Amino acid sequence: MLRMRETIRRTTLIVPLVALSLSVTGCAAIRAHQTAETEQVLAAAGFQVEPADTPEKLAHLQTLTPRKVVQDMRDGQPQYVYADPETCKCLYVGDQQGYQKYQALSLQKKIADEQLSAAQSNWDASMNWGAWGWWGW
Repeated sequence: MLRMRETIRRTTLIVPLVALSLSVTGCAAIRAHQTAETEQVLAAAGFQVEPADTPEKLAHLQTLTPRKVVQDMRDGQPQYVYADPETCKCLYVGDQQGYQKYQALSLQKKIADEQLSAAQSNWDASMNWGAWGWWGW
């Protein structure tokens, strides 16, 4: 009986730790997937990739807002940058035209994703025939 209580106590400690570990891992995987999707859209919009291939560039990359397109000024002209200090350790740089194309492509992707999700929901609902099959008995 004492051994069973000890096992239960250990289990009540381990299960929450495992759940926390899985949720943290899941969040990191989702963030990496979202980063990859954003970078694909940036590349399609004509943004140039600048790798942080020196210690100085890497240090500078760490000071920028991560995983968000932000406006910067260079030589009096607006430019847009997206810093990825984790996945590719690089900087995506684009001009006004590239940024506008990025916005348009992002909107198109969002609409396509929503349409795909709605279609999947409709398909799932149409396949819910209940316990008795499609006869409805």
